[in-house]
Amino acid sequence: MYFGPNRRFVRHDPNAPGACYLYEAQSTVPLIRREHTLLKKLHRLALTVILCLGACSSTTTFIATWKSPDAQRVNLAGKKIAALVLSKDRDRRRSAEVYLANDITNRGAQGIAAYTLIGLDNPAVDYARARFKEAGVEGVVIMRLISADQQTIVDPGGFSGSAYGTFGNYYSSYGVSLSYSTGYEYTDMQVSIETLIYSLNKDKLMWAGTSHTSNPEGLASLVTEVADSVANELRKQGLIAR
Repeated sequence: MYFGPNRRFVRHDPNAPGACYLYEAQSTVPLIRREHTLLKKLHRLALTVILCLGACSSTTTFIATWKSPDAQRVNLAGKKIAALVLSKDRDRRRSAEVYLANDITNRGAQGIAAYTLIGLDNPAVDYARARFKEAGVEGVVIMRLISADQQTIVDPGGFSGSAYGTFGNYYSSYGVSLSYSTGYEYTDMQVSIETLIYSLNKDKLMWAGTSHTSNPEGLASLVTEVADSVANELRKQGLIAR
């Protein structure tokens, strides 16, 4: 006998004539709810992966490179190389030159942040050249920001699920197999950097490249990643050992 929305029944005990007891009817509702919760969790996980791949990962590629016809393989060991970053923002320039100088040092040369020799006031070229030569600098690596484009990507969210495929599926599901996304938003940043390498002994441009970096995590990450990519290009072109 059914007693109402609590889904309780009365069953007679065959071993005790005339006696009866209550028991809960088994329902599929908890199972459906668990499946629906699992679908939502999987959906959130998928969104997290998309966001990490799209917004968190940083990659640098070269749009173009150029090498001087008389450029030869260079042994960086012990050589003094100045790191010069062209920027109107003094704090950013100072930090970027330190990051670049450290990367150069890690590759066997002696990296020197240019501002420690010529300051941050962009002095005349003759003064800068003289100060570099006095310090024994043999080459200069220059980085300049060409462009930084930012775009906000928005997914408004909505319903999804196999039940939307046909009227029959949707009508039969009563929304059980549907999942709802509240949407997401992330910022996509694209940065282009020009890198130039000059020989002060020859007073000549030896190598140039324009790189494109997607979603750098910060100034240190951007400078280091571009420097690493430049080094890889130089290595592939036979100009440095590492």
